Amino acid sequence: MSEFRIHHDVNELLSLLRVHGGEGAEVYIELLQKNRTPYVTTNVSAHSAKVKIAEFSRTPEDFLKKYDELKSKNTRHLDSLVYLLSKLTEDKETLHYLQQNAKERAELAANTATSSSTNFSIPSSTSKMSLQELEELRKQLGSVTANSSAQQPLELTRKILRDKQNKKNSGQPIPVFPSWVYERPALIGDFLIGTSLSTDTTVPIGTLPLASQESMIVEDLLYVLIGVDGRYITAQALVGRQNRAFSLDPNLDLSIKELVTRILPVAASYSAVTRFIEEKSSFEYGQVNHALAAAMRTLIKEYMILITQLEHLQRQGLLSLQKLWFYIQPTMRTLEILASLATSVDKGECMGGSTLSLLHDKTFNYTGDSQAQELCLYLTKAASVPYFEILEKWIYRGIINDPYSEFMVEEHELQKEKIQEDYNDKYWDQRYTVVQQQIPSFLQKMADKILSTGKYLNVVRECGRDVTCPVAKEVIYTLKERAYVEQIEKAYNYASKVLLDFLMEEKELVAHLSRSIKHYFLMDQGDFFVHFMDLTEEELKKPVDDIITTRLEALLELALRMSTANTDPFKDDLKIDLMPHDLITQLLRVLAIETKQEKAIISADPTELTLSGLEAFSFDYIVKWPLSLIINRKALTRYQMLFRHMFYCKHVERQLCNVWISNKTAKQFSLHSAKWFAGAFTLRQRMLNFVQNIQYYMMFEVMEPTWHILEKNLKLASNIDDVLSHHTSFLDNCLKDCMLTNPELLKIFSKLMSVCVMFTNCMQRFTQSMKLDSEMERLTLEHGTMLGPPTEEERAEEAAKKKLTNKLLAEHADSLHLTSGFEATINKFDSNFSTHLLDLLDKLSVYSTNDCEHSMLNIIYRLDFNGFYTERLEHMSAERSQQAPPLPPRL
Repeated sequence: MSEFRIHHDVNELLSLLRVHGGEGAEVYIELLQKNRTPYVTTNVSAHSAKVKIAEFSRTPEDFLKKYDELKSKNTRHLDSLVYLLSKLTEDKETLHYLQQNAKERAELAANTATSSSTNFSIPSSTSKMSLQELEELRKQLGSVTANSSAQQPLELTRKILRDKQNKKNSGQPIPVFPSWVYERPALIGDFLIGTSLSTDTTVPIGTLPLASQESMIVEDLLYVLIGVDGRYITAQALVGRQNRAFSLDPNLDLSIKELVTRILPVAASYSAVTRFIEEKSSFEYGQVNHALAAAMRTLIKEYMILITQLEHLQRQGLLSLQKLWFYIQPTMRTLEILASLATSVDKGECMGGSTLSLLHDKTFNYTGDSQAQELCLYLTKAASVPYFEILEKWIYRGIINDPYSEFMVEEHELQKEKIQEDYNDKYWDQRYTVVQQQIPSFLQKMADKILSTGKYLNVVRECGRDVTCPVAKEVIYTLKERAYVEQIEKAYNYASKVLLDFLMEEKELVAHLSRSIKHYFLMDQGDFFVHFMDLTEEELKKPVDDIITTRLEALLELALRMSTANTDPFKDDLKIDLMPHDLITQLLRVLAIETKQEKAIISADPTELTLSGLEAFSFDYIVKWPLSLIINRKALTRYQMLFRHMFYCKHVERQLCNVWISNKTAKQFSLHSAKWFAGAFTLRQRMLNFVQNIQYYMMFEVMEPTWHILEKNLKLASNIDDVLSHHTSFLDNCLKDCMLTNPELLKIFSKLMSVCVMFTNCMQRFTQSMKLDSEMERLTLEHGTMLGPPTEEERAEEAAKKKLTNKLLAEHADSLHLTSGFEATINKFDSNFSTHLLDLLDKLSVYSTNDCEHSMLNIIYRLDFNGFYTERLEHMSAERSQQAPPLPPRL
């Protein structure tokens, strides 16, 4: 049982028991996974468990009756459930809790019923019915029930099945027998209740001698054995799905009546089998049941031949009642088995795979009875032929042809184009699914491989290539399961290889990943990004609503053509995507998928602030089928999150470097307030060190090693599911190690980036206010004229002007510092940056210790390489431990 199934069952049980609060389902799931042991239910253990529950139960007859009913329906895991219940009878504490819980639920249901019943009133009868009218009505209802109790439900069942199948096969309605097949009861071959076909006058059998009685009863029995009422033996009307019962003339001799009573079960079995054949021959019940009915019809024909031979003996006066009993005995066992199978299929409402499971289990149950096992084996082989035809088409060609919904794999109408658009699209998981009740018990172990085999071939077929398994062989039912395993294994290996080679070689999956996805989304192409950011820097500074997307697309095309990315054959698949929300909001929306908070987060406003182009910018990638199975929208969203994270870091690094360049120009002036200016230089360097180390960590300590592991695993992958698993694992590890799965860490990191950006803007404004660049450029360009080189007098004049300009600019910078409070501003930036950085390092230390995320320790070692923050971190850790509540004393 999978972890998801355990999780679902535990939650369902807690809901039924109305258990709220407490430790929750996770604790119980963990206990179940740790303590569960494989248990194989045997006939002996199931019988002992059944006996134990029967002894414990207040109404053992009802329990045993219900058990036999479920057993006749071939209910799966019934013996395992009975064994579990028998164990519960030994646990007094659990029993007490369940009894108390049942009492509370009953009281709640009673209160609900009482409150709802107060809204209704029972209408009073305005007229009374006489006893004679009541008796007449009872007789009419009884006759209607006797004549149509079997027909009406069958017609309704056929209609429901037909509507369901026509809905599934809207283009090809299933064939239907003409109505007269069902309207003419004489065609059925079973007893006709309420009609007498004989016109002879019946002589009272009690007045005849014993020899004549025997002769008359033998003649009657030969009629009854083929579904026709005799003079002295008549069939009773069926009630529901009960076995056929017969009425004997009460004046019949007791010795003859005893022998007749032994023979009549054959007629009852024949009646049950004939009804089953006629019912299941309808197209609505599927091909498997139709094939089973056809096989039974063949056996019934042999039975009819025997009856014909006995009639011939009877006409010659050579058939006595004892001889009839002798001749009919071999057939009695056969008809009994056929009737038992028919009743089980009927009660269990089995179709397709569930019918085969029942037949297979019956075949195994008759181990030791060679005649019965051979009969069941014959029927199972015949019934499995249409099912195996569907199976062969699926595992050898990837085609499902299942008009009656009998196969274990069900196809759903899904559009593969959505896999490129919807983040949570589950095309690969939901296009084809396994229907548990249609898995034959002898194919249960191979169900997942059967599903995968057809899916692999189907993907290749949808790409326009016709594939047929070269090792295809006819699948024939046998008690040796190894035969199925070998054939399905060969088909699975072929399908895996075909699809993997198709994706890797023809569709160049690895090339798409390494030459495009890695270069662009993981920023592996350095010169392209430098060129692209130089071209788009001014455009991306605008608010996102003011950005012209076509202009960005044109600049992207230019950057691609003018860098080494020009050699990438897939560069035209790269597109611009301006996201409507920032990175943190995107992360929260992804984490909220399939949770209670999903609707609230999706319906919320994208962001309270207007995003800049840099904050909203991302790449997108056009992926065509079948590569979209691997590079789907879910994977692309994760790549986009990684890209936005690193792209913004790269932007902040460029801004800090621009401040460094501006500061280099300002150093040539002799500013009196060099102290605060040096503090700004120091803070800028600390910020630059932080951003560069974070980038180095993400690119060289997270992505590169993880990418090499992915490449190695892709070379060793044996099927597409392995590729999907390795690719998903790569993205998950990158997101986790880059702090993108933890909103708390990401928020602190975003605050640090915001502090850095605000600092760079402040420094850029200060530098621009000094107008150093423009003034020096003006002074230099004065000699860019046609008058020739400057004279000595002009040179001395220019030097004096520069000296005066420097003095004026230095005084301007000092006055600007004094009036604007730049020193306090820089100190505030320093304080905010240090606080957020310490907070980040502290949280990283906590998560790396508690969650065993040791890779995050590398960030701490890089940022605190000289132990500068160690003392502060230790102080924060000590304060946190003092604030924590004391642990309770151990007993």
